Amino acid sequence: MDTLLLNGNDVRKLLGMDECIRAVEEAFRLRALGQTDAPGILGIHAKEGGFHIKAGILNLGRSYFAAKTNANFPKNPMKNGLPTIQGVMVVSDAHDGRLLALMDSIEITIIRTGAATAVAAKHLANPDAKTVTIIGCGNQGRISLRALKSVRNIQKAFVFDLDQRVTENFATAMREELNIAVEPVDDFKNALAVSDICVTCTPSKQPFIKRDHIRPGTFVAAVGSDNAEKQELDPALLIGNKLVADSLAQASTIGELHHALKANVVRIQDVHAELGEVIAGLKQGRTSKDDIIIFDSTGTALQDVAAAAIVYEKAINASVSTFAFSQ
Repeated sequence: MDTLLLNGNDVRKLLGMDECIRAVEEAFRLRALGQTDAPGILGIHAKEGGFHIKAGILNLGRSYFAAKTNANFPKNPMKNGLPTIQGVMVVSDAHDGRLLALMDSIEITIIRTGAATAVAAKHLANPDAKTVTIIGCGNQGRISLRALKSVRNIQKAFVFDLDQRVTENFATAMREELNIAVEPVDDFKNALAVSDICVTCTPSKQPFIKRDHIRPGTFVAAVGSDNAEKQELDPALLIGNKLVADSLAQASTIGELHHALKANVVRIQDVHAELGEVIAGLKQGRTSKDDIIIFDSTGTALQDVAAAAIVYEKAINASVSTFAFSQ
């Protein structure tokens, strides 16, 4: 049987945002209902960045195993022109172990992370949310705004990045693509004061969102913290507000929750829910228009499996492959 080899362009063409949102939502639901095992993760630090391996299994009619090895080197774009994230996804049949595909993981990581933000916003943001602040104007910021547009009637976006040129380019491109008002700002605090949703997707290792920056009713998706060194939120923001994790196990070791636990300002039992529990109806999400809800998005392997399965099945059906080799 041939094993597919799919590059980034293949993945980009095959993986649509709306279908990825549905698949990621279902993956969270299945996990909450105990219909799939917990995913695994291994992180290794390097001098200028780090590596992580995430693996999981999902039964989607066919049982799929996927393992992703990603390198994350934030200085790459400025230093050598390479992407921040680089990696590969191994996809196998979880029934008999057959290797089905090797695929570039960059696009899968970006799209499935945006999809998770959209799923969380669908269940946790106020239904009438119209204004969003995006902090971090890289690829993840772009996909986050596209994804949010799929689940909420976003009419205006404020965008901020430490690099003003990047901010301006982001605003111009997304304004044209989405046909909404996109305003570059040099002070995200003023933007947050009038925003319904905030998405942070930076490589920051120092918290920059403070408790008094966030107004009542805001949904915050903290996307950047995917290892124990990264942090975007002041732990005080988590005190007394609803924290929803993509994975409690991961959030407690590498997410914003990790830093709040380390600072002794919250306990594990203070976490409101995992996202899958809200999706499955096991726990309530928003109960008040004024709830401040934080989504601790560390990125799980189940999201990867869900997205990779779409890519593989569509590639098989369309006979798409950069290369195929026989086992």
